[in-house]
Amino acid sequence: MNQDALFDAADESFMREALALARQAADAGEVPVGALVVLDGRVVGRGFNQPILANDPTAHAEVMALRDAGQVLQNYRMPGTTLYVTLEPCVMCTGAIFHARVERIVFGATDPKTGVAGSVMDLYAQTQLNHHAGIRGGLLASECGAMLSAFFAARRKRRDTN
Repeated sequence: MNQDALFDAADESFMREALALARQAADAGEVPVGALVVLDGRVVGRGFNQPILANDPTAHAEVMALRDAGQVLQNYRMPGTTLYVTLEPCVMCTGAIFHARVERIVFGATDPKTGVAGSVMDLYAQTQLNHHAGIRGGLLASECGAMLSAFFAARRKRRDTN
C-alpha cells in the first residue's frame, strides 16, 4: 500500500511547505529538517533546523516551529494543532510537543538513530505519560529521506576531500 494514500491533500500540501523549510536549513548548512504548526487549516508556526546558526542545541525544526506558534497564538499550549515535520521527532522534540499539547504529528522520513515514534523507541505509545498525540509517519518519506541522504553524502564527500 502506498503510505501517502493514508494522508489527504492538505497533509501533502503542508508537508511540501515543510520540505521548503528543510531546503532553507540545507542552504544554511544545517541538517535539512523543516516543520510547521497548523491550526484550523492555517499555518501558525514555521521552523527549520538551526542549532549551528543559533548556537543552540535545542533549535531543532519542531522546537522552532513551536516557538513561532506560541508567539502567534500567545499561548504555550496548542490544543487542536497538527505539527508537520520532515523527519521523525527525537526525544527532546517529543517532550516539547507533549508539553505544548499538540494533537497530531505527521512526519516524513523515519530516523533510525534518534527517532522516538517507533524507530529507536516509541514514546507516543507510553501510557505512563500524561499527554499523548496522534502520530503518523511516512508522508512524502522518499522526498524527505532523499534530501537528508543528499545532505549527508555531500558532507561526507567534503570531509573526505579535505
